[in-house]
Amino acid sequence: MKKILVLFMFFASVLYANKPQLTVNILPQKYFVEQIVKDKFDINVMVKPGSSPHNFEPKPSQMKALNASKAYFLVGDPSELAWLDRFKQNAKNTLFVDTTIGIEKIAMVEHSHHDHDHDEDDPHHEHHDHGEDGLDPHTWLDPISVKVQAKNIYEGMLKIDAKNGDFYKANYENFIKELDDLDKEIKNILEPFKGKPFMVFHPSWGYFAKQYELSQISIEIEGKEPKPNELVKLVEEAKTHNIKIIFVAPQFSQKSAKTISQNIGGNVVSIDPLSEDWKDNMLKTAKEIAKSYK
Repeated sequence: MKKILVLFMFFASVLYANKPQLTVNILPQKYFVEQIVKDKFDINVMVKPGSSPHNFEPKPSQMKALNASKAYFLVGDPSELAWLDRFKQNAKNTLFVDTTIGIEKIAMVEHSHHDHDHDEDDPHHEHHDHGEDGLDPHTWLDPISVKVQAKNIYEGMLKIDAKNGDFYKANYENFIKELDDLDKEIKNILEPFKGKPFMVFHPSWGYFAKQYELSQISIEIEGKEPKPNELVKLVEEAKTHNIKIIFVAPQFSQKSAKTISQNIGGNVVSIDPLSEDWKDNMLKTAKEIAKSYK
């Protein structure tokens, strides 16, 4: 009996080890790819749970997994682009697919409501998390942009595994339907709050705000905590708009969000833009915004 069990374990591990691999940059993409490939592939995620793409450095094991991957689905984050040449040198047989092709990128939120002249002469001033082009990379936080990503993932899969094309097509079509349903559900939740602002520490939710006709007010200024005089202005702004909720991501500091919330009698709510539980996370964000205005 023991022998059979050992043999079974051995074959299971061989089978598992031989499962082909795909690589993605962030956890939400793992969710998208899984909707299309189901369990045909193991998915290697470059930015691990709890890490931030902003100080991302791949481990040797991840580089090895990338090298063994049939495809790498890119999300266009600046940190990923910084490594791209090295990735391509390392993974000569991997198909690189930019999943954001076809998405109309929007500009990162400008902090027009802050006085940030103090940064003008700072030679170390860093355009934190902006693409070189000043465009917002957070394209995965809106179901309609994700439909474009899903199409790019599906087409990439046809290139590397055409024989299972029908399987991917059926899954892709189901996923598109789910995304449309999710979009409708979020629209229904947020319909009464069109034009309302919500406050976030880091301006990740630009595509979401645009899709549902909201506006996001960002606390951080070019990747930095606001200075005391800026905090005063943010508190004033929150009071003017009757904002009662401030979103923070676990990858960033919560200090200034807590200061503002204490001054406006509001709540700090943690929402992770990099959550693997993408669909529930999108609904949670919509419900929290709606709840804060009731």
